[in-house]
Amino acid sequence: MDITVSKVDPKLLDLLVCPLTKGSLSYDREKNELVSEKARLAYPIRDGIPIMLISEARRIED
Repeated sequence: MDITVSKVDPKLLDLLVCPLTKGSLSYDREKNELVSEKARLAYPIRDGIPIMLISEARRIED
């Protein structure tokens, strides 16, 4: 199994917020996503670039 993990600048991660709630995000290294617990959304990171579009986010189910 070949897993590609994008490297994201930690400074960038500190600046980004959820576009829906304006709340903080946490980085899920395993899934390579930025997670908004408040919005229950996970934003993908592709080629080291966070895709901060609500339409591209994955809904987090309970």
